[in-house]
Parts: sequence; C-alpha cells; structure tokens
Amino acid sequence: MRSIMVPALNSSLHSARGASLTPAPILPLKWLMAGGILIFAFACLQSAPAFAHAMLVKAEPARRAQLTQAPSQVRLWFNEEVEKDYASLSVLDPAKSPVTDALPRIADDDPKAIVLALPELAPGKYTVKFRVLSVDGHVVDSSYDFTVKSKAPAK
Repeated sequence: MRSIMVPALNSSLHSARGASLTPAPILPLKWLMAGGILIFAFACLQSAPAFAHAMLVKAEPARRAQLTQAPSQVRLWFNEEVEKDYASLSVLDPAKSPVTDALPRIADDDPKAIVLALPELAPGKYTVKFRVLSVDGHVVDSSYDFTVKSKAPAK
C-alpha cells in the first residue's frame, strides 16, 4: 500500500509557494441579512408582472342594474389592455339567446375597454357574458345580469 505525504502547514498559514492563506474576514450577520432582503425584493419586483391579468373594473350597464330605459350598448372596462382578436362579448335575453350578432370592438377612446352595440331591448332580465385575453396571456371569463324594467303606465 502506498502512502501519500501531505506537507504540514505551519501556524502562519503559508502555502508551499509562499502565498498567504489567511482566511477572508467574516461579514457581519446584519450585512448578510440585508443582502438577502435586497435579492428577495429584486426577485419580487421582477416577477410582479407575471401575477397581473385583466380584471373587470367597470361595466355599463352595471352588474345587477335595474334600468328604466334599455341601454344602446354594453361597455366593459378592464385594468389593462385586452387582445382585440380574442375579445368575446354577448348579451343574452331571458330565453338565453343572443340579442345581436354584432361583434364587440375595442373602444376608440380607451384600449382597455370593449363595446358591444345593442338593438332595442324589451323589458326583462339580460345576461352579459364576456371572455377576454389580457396581453399577459391570462383569460378572464365571466358574466353578470342586468334588468330592463317595464315602463310605468302614464297617469
């Protein structure tokens, strides 16, 4: 069996070539923690857009609205732009049939809003169904109701 000889280092920690092997100073714990917090904060800021997606922020007519006059359009506002080619918006009558074959469009004055023109609506409960794709790739699919009341008879 062969033995391997390892030269012993003296107390001054010099290598065989004479370079110093003195240990690096140890960073105080508070500096290590501060560095860790900065790295964590930077990582959170970089990934924040991944959590974002289009959310409905306003609707006309509003959810559960009780209207005395039928609306001429439905307009939905989102918190971010939506992909116009993948926006779907329809209004269903009380029998759950679409009230129009018209396609929704992005509002001319706001790229975060979609609009659907409506024909004259009779009194009844209507359902607004929408499905949009936000620019980050997240799909939002939801619906809500509004009611057009019948006009009170004139006295």
